[in-house]
Amino acid sequence: MQNLKKYFLVSIASLAFVSCSSDDDNPAANNVTLEFNNTFKNNTIVLGNAASASATANTSAAGQVHHFSELKYVISNIRLIKDNGDEVPYNVNDLDKGAAVIDQAKTTTLSYVLSNVPSAAYKQIKFGLGIKAEQNTLDQVRFPNFYAAAGANDTEMMWEWGSGYRFTKVEGFYDTDNKAMSIHTGSTVEGTAPNYTQGVNAYRDITLNLTTNAVVGSKAPKIKIEADFDKLLSGKTNTITLSTGTGMDNNATPNIHTAAQMVKFVDNLGGNGSSDITGIFSVTGVEN
Repeated sequence: MQNLKKYFLVSIASLAFVSCSSDDDNPAANNVTLEFNNTFKNNTIVLGNAASASATANTSAAGQVHHFSELKYVISNIRLIKDNGDEVPYNVNDLDKGAAVIDQAKTTTLSYVLSNVPSAAYKQIKFGLGIKAEQNTLDQVRFPNFYAAAGANDTEMMWEWGSGYRFTKVEGFYDTDNKAMSIHTGSTVEGTAPNYTQGVNAYRDITLNLTTNAVVGSKAPKIKIEADFDKLLSGKTNTITLSTGTGMDNNATPNIHTAAQMVKFVDNLGGNGSSDITGIFSVTGVEN
């Protein structure tokens, strides 16, 4: 009988060990890291001032040479799509936890960690370029962290004249004489405070297929996302020629281009929502 008791105790201990090991190997959730690479075609962008010899230069479809001194954009409303088609939202109603400013000048912002993503195999990712209309207010009380990050002096992702955020902010120079370029996009409002109404909705929903399933569980995968800013001027929707001035057709600088001119940049960056739902973005790899 004593030997039988020892056998049962050993068996129970073994089962407990197997159970614990199984839980450790297959957690209910894990992290997913989004790694952003901002490029001109296949070249990672190096920023620089007007006289920079090291800044990455690009030539548009219209033949204009240009380079950037500043490059920032907002992502939010992130959703992962399971292999079976189910959608898993990631803090879609909380800008503090589910939105970020991607800043080419700050390496730390190019990797964005999604924490506690449910274990599953994911085949797609969706996210917003910009912020949904119902959240696009400068709310320091509800979202103090995002408000601070977007409004920092070296970020300035807020409109000076309105109540919302900038969605993209590109500064740089174009043509051989390095004329200044200033392209800012974001939703606009019409009317006067406090009775604003929606003007242009510059938010765009991006849908990207993964190159292979991202398997969350015992692994914490990395999804590599390329943003090809060659498409800013040479997009799927519009081929844009930059021009400087104050007329209705001028679009480069100063930053007074009309809403109609801005939408051309928006559709190139984020797609037009119908024939183009990827814009400048693509998934180049998944590391499981």
